[in-house]
Amino acid sequence: MIDLRIQLEPLPIVNPLIVRLRNEADDLGPNDAVLIGTDGARREYDFQGFSLTLHAADDIVLDNDVIMILPGQASARRLIRADSQHNTFLITEQCDQLCLMCSQPPKKNHVDLFAELETAASLAPTNAYIGLSGGEPLLHKCKLFGMLLSLAKTRPDLKFHILSNGQHFDEVDIATLQEIGPERILWGIPLYADETELHDAIVKKQGAFDRLLQSFAILFEAGAAIELRTVVMRQNDINLPALAGFVGTALPFVERWAIMQLENIGFGRMNWDLSFKDTSTDFDNLARAINIATARDVPVQLYNFPLCSVPVRYRVLAAASISDWKNKQEPFCTNCSARQRCGGFFEWYDHSKGFKGLGPI
Repeated sequence: MIDLRIQLEPLPIVNPLIVRLRNEADDLGPNDAVLIGTDGARREYDFQGFSLTLHAADDIVLDNDVIMILPGQASARRLIRADSQHNTFLITEQCDQLCLMCSQPPKKNHVDLFAELETAASLAPTNAYIGLSGGEPLLHKCKLFGMLLSLAKTRPDLKFHILSNGQHFDEVDIATLQEIGPERILWGIPLYADETELHDAIVKKQGAFDRLLQSFAILFEAGAAIELRTVVMRQNDINLPALAGFVGTALPFVERWAIMQLENIGFGRMNWDLSFKDTSTDFDNLARAINIATARDVPVQLYNFPLCSVPVRYRVLAAASISDWKNKQEPFCTNCSARQRCGGFFEWYDHSKGFKGLGPI
């Protein structure tokens, strides 16, 4: 597991600080700190004439990383790892749903860091792809759209993958979405069933299904790209073929349908025994759903599925989707011929409660 925090010697600051770490002093900007010395795990940087000292193992590459330092904290957040394709900003921990499988259970309070996150994104490498997640980012829609509009002008090369529950789009947003540039954002939006009662029960919000359909119509009119996301659970496994038919009929414009395995953390861990569907031993309903979607030209991908949990016919659909900072492999993966192209497991996966039909390929 990759640590997304770097130990630092606290600075006497009262506001959050965004810093890009540089090994060389070429073309420095106001947010750049240049490396001036190392001593074992200790790395000293010059930042606007002040000393910034971090502690990191020798094998951790920090050149061009963007970090956020908060007042009074002894570690900095690695917002942008320059050598990674898995950089995600947590916009807020607030949410208006209580999904059974949520890996990031909501909190009541919100810490507004939009200005800092915009600065961090502006310092990202060329053509960076940045995730924005929550909570529910669109609970702060005005500030989120303001940040995206600003970055569309200053960093038009950036692209974003935004996770949203799809409850907060309005027709007045169409013009804004088009101004931001629909080609710059992939919206990851969940749908768990083809009918109101089951979807609303899973997200624990009455009216969520109907509101979601309104949002899909708005996003379609704006020309937005949509990654439809469905977590497979015991609650909706039998419903998957019907959902596939619904997607092919009502939502054929989605960029892809990402069918996902449950993540064993947050509410997902709390509800694991009631919700985890072992698709390594029973793939039947999922196979039917994939076949129906494919027949209707809906692109399907499988996320968070180890290759050995998927029948041979469908393994081509299983993407290495787990972010590098929370990815691991199990001991039995050592001698697997598919190890290099497999997505592996979440760091917090517990095999004693997980898939029963696994083994080296």
